[in-house]
Amino acid sequence: MVDVAQLVTQAREGRPRAVARLISLVEGAAPQLREVMAALAPRCGNAYVVGLTGAPGVGKSTSTSALVSAYRRAGRRVAVLAVDPSSPFSGGALLGDRVRMSEHASDPGVYIRSMATRGHLGGLAWAAPQAIRVLDAAGFDVIIVETVGVGQSEVEIAAQADTSVVLLAPGMGDGIQAAKAGILEIGDAYVVNKADRDGADATVRELNHMLGLGEARAPGDWRPPIVKTVAARDQGVDEVIEALDKHRAWMEEHGVLAERRSKRAAREAETIALTTLRERIGELRGGRRLDALAERIVSGSLDPYAAADELIAGLTGVD
Repeated sequence: MVDVAQLVTQAREGRPRAVARLISLVEGAAPQLREVMAALAPRCGNAYVVGLTGAPGVGKSTSTSALVSAYRRAGRRVAVLAVDPSSPFSGGALLGDRVRMSEHASDPGVYIRSMATRGHLGGLAWAAPQAIRVLDAAGFDVIIVETVGVGQSEVEIAAQADTSVVLLAPGMGDGIQAAKAGILEIGDAYVVNKADRDGADATVRELNHMLGLGEARAPGDWRPPIVKTVAARDQGVDEVIEALDKHRAWMEEHGVLAERRSKRAAREAETIALTTLRERIGELRGGRRLDALAERIVSGSLDPYAAADELIAGLTGVD
């Protein structure tokens, strides 16, 4: 028997086991999930969510670790949600068993969790939004969400984070990709990591060119900064933190932060509603109603749109 109230209290006290148990309830879509979310709701809304994405090999985990160190030096509690690819056999995180950011393992002010995508496209796990809520309610000041990073399509992080950081590295083809639609259009800040390599300045120039070709910006609009780092040597990381702090201040001043969080909440509620409807449709597949509608479509006595209307009416009880 899960004592949700006790778990929430323990999570607020900073007990990592309670946080882990709550996230496991989220991932497993446990029957107590509604009770968990109801208990967490009044405690959410304080954490700053930073999304970190980029192609494989740009140094996302190294950069995440460096950011954690910088935030800890500033006295902030930090949680990391590292989203990994899923095993096609077990559904678990393929990289979840690696030693992530081991230097922070003994720090009580840091919590690190790997989460499998479980086939969900867009670079994030399906349960990520509610896992973020758990970490927020647990009192972390900053939540860093590190996406899978398997190419140009991991744009969903922009919908889940307050600030999205796109990582690049010289010599990996990202300069050419800068002119293309996709992941390089979502950044609130760009970080050229491994800047001690040849081609770093060229990558920065091409990024500046891309931003110059983007949408026209009015005076006072946010222009994403470009920061060069060598995360493995902790170079440039403080400048990244400064850029993130400036972006947060700009969003708060212009009402953008509240707007983003409102849209995020709307998407979360919509996703839960659609998931519930899909489950109910799946239950209908086990009965005869959906089959009967399909037979009428095949016979020509009913068109697919009318069948869909009947299906929705049956699910919602609204004619």
